[in-house]
Amino acid sequence: MKFLFKHPSILISWLFFFTFLACDLQLRQWMRPASPEGNLVMVQIEPGSSFKHVADMLEKRGFIASRDGFYLLAWYKNMLDEVKAGAYYISPAMPPERILDIIVSGRPIEYQVTIPEGYNIFQIASILKHSKLIRQKDEFLNAVRDREFLENASIPAESAEGYLFPDSYLIPRGYKAREIAMLMIDRFNQIWRENSFDTRAREINASRHQVVILASIVEEEAMREEERPLIASVFWNRLEKGMPLQADPTVRYGILVEQNIRKRRLRWKDLRRNTPYNTYTIKGLPKGPISNPGLASLKAVLYPAKTDYIYFVSRNNGTHKFSATLREHNRAVEKYQKRRRSR
Repeated sequence: MKFLFKHPSILISWLFFFTFLACDLQLRQWMRPASPEGNLVMVQIEPGSSFKHVADMLEKRGFIASRDGFYLLAWYKNMLDEVKAGAYYISPAMPPERILDIIVSGRPIEYQVTIPEGYNIFQIASILKHSKLIRQKDEFLNAVRDREFLENASIPAESAEGYLFPDSYLIPRGYKAREIAMLMIDRFNQIWRENSFDTRAREINASRHQVVILASIVEEEAMREEERPLIASVFWNRLEKGMPLQADPTVRYGILVEQNIRKRRLRWKDLRRNTPYNTYTIKGLPKGPISNPGLASLKAVLYPAKTDYIYFVSRNNGTHKFSATLREHNRAVEKYQKRRRSR
């Protein structure tokens, strides 16, 4: 011992060695799995969570032995800012390095959700709630009506209705309602760009919002693919002539928005109800879209059939009878509707 004190450089070397050995042993302990066994458990990382918060949560739940060791590992691998929000399956039997790789992978647990063509914001909210991606439908409804959100999404309306593109989505568990809505809006924008719809809209002297509104009505009226351009032509012809569109789905939507009542059968008083969506009481387009149209309806509005039709009536078999005159239309109504009601 006296020898060491007489030679301080040797003493310092030994102290450094033992300190290094102790640190190495501590690091090895930290890098071991927190438990020799354990099942996979879903862990939720909320958007905006700091690495410190994530490390604290993992230590408290027993997935890692030390938050300090986990933080040091992430610092060494330059991953402190790489953690991705979402839900992940991890186990306390995993080494901390494996857990770190999982939560920075950006590939959280995803759930497939399909939004059918023509669904409105209320129906989409129901799907998301049923899929347990949101707790309450109002979470989504409030998000798609938020003024700041709509401004950021460049949607000139009071809701994102019409811009939530119907498609199948892989949605990470933990996404907030506005993030889910943004996925659908981004998909709409992608479809719009890929098909050069801006160019075509300018050619027919229509704004994007006008196209979306009319496409949402076509989506609700059409049951057959081949009839979409014909139905679109009827509405364009009516608009050109200054005639009201007189589309029943707009009446139903107005009642739904204002009274939260889903009307299946409309009565005469419903057709006279004054809402900004009722195309029986207003001329021109309604206040906004009434559903979220698919690609076929958008194309039908931008590339309508060339006809002189201004009327159509259901044949009660999924098709419609189109007419250019009121006289012809009345005969079709007599044939397909009045006789049906008299049976």
